[in-house]
Amino acid sequence: MTDKTIGFIGVGRMGNHMARRLVEAGHKLVVYDTDAKSLQRATSTGASAGSSPADVASQADIVMVSLPTPNIVKAVALGDKGVASGRKAKIYIDLSTTGPLVAGEVAKALEEKGIVAVDAPVSGGPAGADKGTLAVMVSGPKRFEKELTPILSIIGKVFWVGEQAGLGQTMKLCNNLLSATAISITSEALVMGAKAGLDPAIMLDVINAGSGRNTATQDKFPRCVLPRKFDFGFATELLYKDVRLCLEEGERLGVPMIVGNAVRQLVGIAKAKLGGSSDITQIVQPVEEWAGVQVKPGARKA
Repeated sequence: MTDKTIGFIGVGRMGNHMARRLVEAGHKLVVYDTDAKSLQRATSTGASAGSSPADVASQADIVMVSLPTPNIVKAVALGDKGVASGRKAKIYIDLSTTGPLVAGEVAKALEEKGIVAVDAPVSGGPAGADKGTLAVMVSGPKRFEKELTPILSIIGKVFWVGEQAGLGQTMKLCNNLLSATAISITSEALVMGAKAGLDPAIMLDVINAGSGRNTATQDKFPRCVLPRKFDFGFATELLYKDVRLCLEEGERLGVPMIVGNAVRQLVGIAKAKLGGSSDITQIVQPVEEWAGVQVKPGARKA
């Protein structure tokens, strides 16, 4: 365990689990969030509260952030009373999904303040954050690998994917495009089968024993869609943001993203019809509505 104080900014759906695990592992933690309830929940587990990102960065040697959008990440890192204004922090670890361009911009600005930026986006959802089984995709100077890997291993399995700022973000965007594609195409396949008269529960058993299995068929649909709970815990607007960032990066690199654009369209439709705060497992609902069936045991008419 490091004797350095760790700061954690953004203790919401994902961050509160990660922060808790760091405290339980024995780390001294200073946390900050604009939401008072989230902040209170984090401090109830043993962390102390900072008054701003700059205050956290004035108390902590290492600052970790878990935030919802690129603009919020930039504001927390570089804005008024941001991490860059702190007096102590020397390492900044971004666990958010911001895209490689923002990661590079933040890294360059923080470097001018003597702070090393490491991007380490995570995958695995709130359940993975709770259990410490996230995939952590790290890019940053290799000289920090020995110091940071034990800390990041508390929240999940760590993969150092490169030293260039933003490569971790690129890895995360590729991962989330695949995840969004799995939800989208599983929605279409399960609705089609239900409309034809197949039982979706049996369909999932068959698919998961065969070559069509994916993260949606193995986890999200049996756990969240079939029982109609739609409670995976990740907002549609955030998945849409991740897919959009991925397609923008693909365009910048000159890579055709034909299937990816179709996925963005369906995720965007779900976001427009059901609201940005809807659960990503609700992406199936517009397809169900159009087809007139529901993906649940028995496949009754919607």
